[in-house]
Amino acid sequence: MLAAAFRHRIIAEEIVLDALPPGFDGFRILFITDIHRRRLPKALQASLGGEIDAVFLGGDITEKGNSLSRLSDNMNLLCSIAPVYAVHGNHDYKAKVALVDNIIRGSGARLLMDENVFLERNGQKLLLTGVDFPKQGGKRKYAPLPLAPLSAVPYCRIILVHDPLWLSKQSSVPADLVLAGHTHGGQVVLPFGLQMHTDPFYRTYNAGNYSIPREDGTGADAKLLISRGFGTAHLPIRWRSPAEIHVLTLRQGQSRA
Repeated sequence: MLAAAFRHRIIAEEIVLDALPPGFDGFRILFITDIHRRRLPKALQASLGGEIDAVFLGGDITEKGNSLSRLSDNMNLLCSIAPVYAVHGNHDYKAKVALVDNIIRGSGARLLMDENVFLERNGQKLLLTGVDFPKQGGKRKYAPLPLAPLSAVPYCRIILVHDPLWLSKQSSVPADLVLAGHTHGGQVVLPFGLQMHTDPFYRTYNAGNYSIPREDGTGADAKLLISRGFGTAHLPIRWRSPAEIHVLTLRQGQSRA
């Protein structure tokens, strides 16, 4: 279990989005969540440099007691691969968050705190929305989701949020893809599916790929990816829930083909 906490696997997969603009077909995202106090391998730059269009960090980039120099090294490594976009997780706020944010921003990364940003490629736009974890903790204190800019054709939208439980508090999810972490896939998965998270939501949405109703009047579903994350919380152990990093290639679906 201890050895498993210091390994990782890179999961490469294609995600098909019907609303994806043609100019973003083949867009590659390095998606990492829940680094906590682990050091990212320098081999990432050698293996992925030049192959990635953007890096998305899904929160818990560090934690209380972690070395600030290690955080700086991790951020500089990621920014050497591609432009970085990040959101806070609960453990980021338990650290010295002002110093943490200075390091994140100082590396050149864009820290999204309940805001939208456009990604541009081949003259077309993709909307990325970063949801900030509530500063005061708790699951019911999230700020309202930023409104998408008006457009004759709705923008393809990705929402980056640390804890997927956020979804259970939303009356609608106006997005094509939601990327989340936090769960660690249970981190230590005991027999009969027992794990560290007790909220019933996580029994259904634990780790992996899902489809969820958007409930925004479109009649469509949003795709949801929950990562098991790279690091560990509380104790450096994993069992039956391996650490993971994701390389996501976006593909255009049929509606805009």
